[in-house]
Amino acid sequence: MPDSIFDPNRRKLIGAAAATFLLSVSRIGFAAASQVVAIRIWPAASYTRITLEASDAIKFKQFTIANPDRLVIDLEGVQLNSVLKDIGNQIADADPYIKTARAGQFTPDTVRIVLDLKTDIKPQAFTLTPVAEYKHRLVVDLYPASGAQDDPLLALLEDYNKGKLQEPAPQIKPKKQDSNRPIVVMLDPGHGGEDPGAIGMNGTREKDIVLKIGKQLKRMIDAERNMKAFMTREEDIFIPLGVRVAKARKLNADLFISIHADAAPNRSARGSSVFALSEKGASSAFAKTLAQTQNDADLIGGVKIGSKDKFLAHTLLDLTQTATINDSLKLGKMMLGKVGDLNKLHSRQVEQAGFAVLKAPDIPSILVETAFISNPDEEQRLLDGDFQQQMAGALLSGIKSYFAQGAALAARA
Repeated sequence: MPDSIFDPNRRKLIGAAAATFLLSVSRIGFAAASQVVAIRIWPAASYTRITLEASDAIKFKQFTIANPDRLVIDLEGVQLNSVLKDIGNQIADADPYIKTARAGQFTPDTVRIVLDLKTDIKPQAFTLTPVAEYKHRLVVDLYPASGAQDDPLLALLEDYNKGKLQEPAPQIKPKKQDSNRPIVVMLDPGHGGEDPGAIGMNGTREKDIVLKIGKQLKRMIDAERNMKAFMTREEDIFIPLGVRVAKARKLNADLFISIHADAAPNRSARGSSVFALSEKGASSAFAKTLAQTQNDADLIGGVKIGSKDKFLAHTLLDLTQTATINDSLKLGKMMLGKVGDLNKLHSRQVEQAGFAVLKAPDIPSILVETAFISNPDEEQRLLDGDFQQQMAGALLSGIKSYFAQGAALAARA
C-alpha cells in the first residue's frame, strides 16, 4: 500500500510517535491465529463505536498520530482478509469522528488498521468474551477529546467508563405539584448499537421499532403545554443501563418509561405488557425471564469490565424505593388500560421483576412491551407507522391519566 504507515521498514520512524501516544495494550494471549469475522461501526454524535468480532481473543495495540490526526490499531496474530479489507466501505460520510479507514498486513502476523480522523478524540478500547451469538470482540470507542462538560450524556458516559458514576441522593417528592414547571418524562428506547434486541421472523429489529415509537412519543409530549420529554438515546447507539438511569436522575425526571417489543419461543405469543420493579422477586416466570433478558443488554451491547456503576449494585433504598414502586404500579395500571384499548394484553396486571433499568429509587419507572415482535402478525403491526403513532398516543394518554390523578412531581434542588 502507498501509505507509509503500513510499511514495516518505517516502524522506527513511527516508533517514537507510538511511544508518545500509546494508549492501551491488551495482554490477552492466544494459542492460534485469530480470524476477524465481522466489523461493525456505529457512528453517533455522542461517540462512534467500532466492533471487531473474531474467532479467538485478539491481542492489540492502539496509538494516535498527529498531523494529520490518525488512530492506529495493530491486531497481532491476525491475517488480512476480505472482512478487514472492506473496513473503508463501512465509514459513513456523516460519521462525526472518522473520515476514512483502511487495513493492511503490517508484518507477517500483524494487521494494521488506520483511521483518519475528523477531530481530536479520546479512544477507549477493550475486549469482550463471547456472549449470545457473538464471538470474541474488540471494541474501540471514539469519544470527543473535549465537550463532555456541555453534554449531559457524554459526561455520564465519561464517569461510567471511569467507574465514577455518581449517585444523587434520592429526592423526597412534595405533596403538591409545582405548576410553574413542566412535567419531565424520560423515554428509554431499549437496546441499540451492538444490541439489536429481539428480532422478528422478517428481520425486524426491536431497537429500530422502539426508537421510532420513542421519537413519536417525544414529539407528542413536547407538543403538550405543560410537558417536556428527553430520551436516553436518539440514535442507533448503545447506552449502558446504568447510564440510562443516571441520565433520568440528572435531569430530575418525573417519570421513566422504557419502551420495548418482546419475543418468545412460542411465536403465537402476543399482546402488550407493562412491568414495574420488584423488591421481592418476579411476579411470574414470564416476568423473571424477561427481566433477565433485558438485564443482559449490557453484556450484549458491550461494557468495559469493571466499569459498572455502583448504583445498580446497591441494595434498594427501602423507604424511598417502596414509595416509588407503589407510584410505578399506579402509573403501570393507567398505562395498561390505555395500551389495552389499542392491542390485546398479554397480561392483565402490571407484572414485576428486578429490571435494572427501572431501579431509580426516586423516579416512578415502568417498562412497556408494546407487542411481540416474534409474532408474525404483531411484527407487521409494529412495522406499521400508524400503529407506532397509535402506540405512542396510548402511552401519552397513560402519562396524562397518571398525573390527572394527582401524582406529585419530583423535588427540585
